[in-house]
Amino acid sequence: MTRHADIRTSPKLSGISYSLRGPLAAQAERMRAAGKDVLALNLGDPAAYGLPPDPEVVRAVRDNLDRACGYSAAQGLPAAREAVARHYRAKGLGTVRPRDVYLGNGVSELAALSLHALLGPGDEILVPAPDYPMWTASAVLAGGSPVHYRCDEASAWFPDPADIARRTTDRTRALLVINPNNPTGAVWPPEILDAIAEVARCHGLVLLADEIYADFLYDGTPHTPLATRAPDVPCLTFGGLSKRGRIPGYRVGWLVLTGCPARDNALTSALDTLVSLRLCPGVPAQHAVEAALRADDTTALTAPGGELRRRRDHLCRLLDDLPGVRTVKPHGAFYAFPGIDRGRYRLGDDASLADELLCEVGLLVVPGSGLGPVPSGHLRVVTLPPTEILTEAVTRLTRFLDRRTRAPAGCG
Repeated sequence: MTRHADIRTSPKLSGISYSLRGPLAAQAERMRAAGKDVLALNLGDPAAYGLPPDPEVVRAVRDNLDRACGYSAAQGLPAAREAVARHYRAKGLGTVRPRDVYLGNGVSELAALSLHALLGPGDEILVPAPDYPMWTASAVLAGGSPVHYRCDEASAWFPDPADIARRTTDRTRALLVINPNNPTGAVWPPEILDAIAEVARCHGLVLLADEIYADFLYDGTPHTPLATRAPDVPCLTFGGLSKRGRIPGYRVGWLVLTGCPARDNALTSALDTLVSLRLCPGVPAQHAVEAALRADDTTALTAPGGELRRRRDHLCRLLDDLPGVRTVKPHGAFYAFPGIDRGRYRLGDDASLADELLCEVGLLVVPGSGLGPVPSGHLRVVTLPPTEILTEAVTRLTRFLDRRTRAPAGCG
């Protein structure tokens, strides 16, 4: 008889982690169960912070439940795919048709499927650092190797396209861009996207554009879809309703394929096979797509006076007032990525820092080290909570840092 201790798991799981919902989050749940006060700023869930979806979106799902009991087409409902295609045509991608759209159970599912389509043993994908860890994990599980390119804090968290080019080898198959960026909130300008597109063009790479936060922009900052800068390069653009529609629990995402003028190609064939294997996306939630793309109120939330703009500004002001804490102001998404001066404070590595914050002051954030190879001393904090919660979070961070302030040189 096989004992449980003899069960072997896949070696691909070695080193795989997801810092947003990992051991630290589990520890926070145990603390809550024990009656301790925990303030969680680790997940980008708008619905959890008093930002509900438009009622029309929920109503569209509810009204169609009786018609959502069977499978849909493998790529998704035709009407939902047409709504997505129309959305991207309005963004300047005039060739997008419903056949170019694949709906999925969140971007996470489609990211994994696309990397299984693209990567084999020894193949590499270029990934920004810091990154969203789902991409790195999915690349490894698909059999590939993530190679991180640096986004520089001193350059507003923008990457250097020359650095990306230097990291490209004959094993590189794809190049990932996360823009607006999670976790830094940076919105990369067209000239950087043009240079990245040129790297892909010269080396025959497939572009992957994670643009789930494309609608969350501040201070008049424009967002440029990567695919519009590379119409001749195969590009998979990822988006969805977890953020824009504020319905992350519905798990609605999409992938839009451009740069492959002929429908009959190896990439399309691979994607068709893989989406067929999962049968179809969840059907009830697909009925939210048309309504959510029509009822767009994100601009009102991020404009001056808007709730998301007000919360972002409030958190940035609080962090800027903390000695030894630096924050590049985010112009997109809903995260801040502050760095803490290790010369001013006695700190361990990022994982220890986040663990001690939770255990000592009940503040749950994401350590920078869980988001790829980044300089030590960084934390990802969501800007979504109401201002009073953000104030309390920074109060706890201040109390924690005060206990670790180094004595001035020559004292003691």
